[in-house]
Amino acid sequence: MSNSANIYDKLQAIIGTDAGNRGMKPLIVQGDLQLAAETLASLTPGKHVVVLSGFPCCVDQTPPTETDGPPGTLAIARTAAVLGYSVTVVTEYCNHAVFAAALDGLAMPSDSDCSCSSSSSIIQLECFPSTFAQEDEDRFQHLCQRCDLSISCERAGEARDGNCYTMRGINMNNKGLIGPLNRLVKESQCQLISIGDGGNELGMGKVYDKIVHNPKIANGEQIGCVVPADYLIAASVSNWGGYALAAAAAVARAQKQQQQQQNNTKYSTKQWIDWCLPTTEEEVTLLRRCVAAGCRDGVSGQMEATVDGMPLETSMKCLEDLRLAAMTSDRSRDNE
Repeated sequence: MSNSANIYDKLQAIIGTDAGNRGMKPLIVQGDLQLAAETLASLTPGKHVVVLSGFPCCVDQTPPTETDGPPGTLAIARTAAVLGYSVTVVTEYCNHAVFAAALDGLAMPSDSDCSCSSSSSIIQLECFPSTFAQEDEDRFQHLCQRCDLSISCERAGEARDGNCYTMRGINMNNKGLIGPLNRLVKESQCQLISIGDGGNELGMGKVYDKIVHNPKIANGEQIGCVVPADYLIAASVSNWGGYALAAAAAVARAQKQQQQQQNNTKYSTKQWIDWCLPTTEEEVTLLRRCVAAGCRDGVSGQMEATVDGMPLETSMKCLEDLRLAAMTSDRSRDNE
């Protein structure tokens, strides 16, 4: 195995520790993080990336949005923008307040290829109701027609009966919280990169049998998503999967430019990582904006800057570990 491939394995190992003890390790598809990163990093400039998110598991709250999802989603959106693409984040109206808060003031590099100091002109937020009127359908179809690559991060996925369930088996469709946004996967006819941590997220259908037979996933046959991703990134926390994809795409873009020997536009791996991957300070600020907008920890149910019941420090440690591991790709090439 090459040193460059080992970098992606290291990134996957960091996010695949099963820190929440929910049985996600068997859901890891080895090699998919690398394939997803290379796919994202290899689009031609100006392509349109759609990032689907929204897992309104706090069903009795307004907003019902959890802290796992928005940070990882915006890390992916930032990365796609830095790589030179237009980006649309898509979710339901019930999640609008939180995702708008995450996007508002999103830290963007000012000296990268995309030459952006603000996210507003490059990353758009599109929200839809749970039931489409004709104008919503028209807007959605326009989005499908423009999509060149779809990425989902902590996006509710359809189970065998067509409904979306929380890990506790609550039907979010019956609560009027889920719109038909996952139609984009088929109707855009684009590849799908998916990130999830529990088996009930969009894209997890790629490992459905492992979900059903996983002793740590209660009611796996009922809640497991049946829609498969082209490339699946399983993580202990979906936000961590978003960070890992950002780091891996930065490495993949640097490697691609070095292979093509584009000396006039070649930047170091460190520069790409700094541009794509948010700092811990930026992420703490973003998460606090989300909580101020009503976001809750999906496990504790509290409006607090924690994710899946884990302290903020745990997620920030993962973010820094990913940064350090990705940085080693420069040294690995030096030894080749």
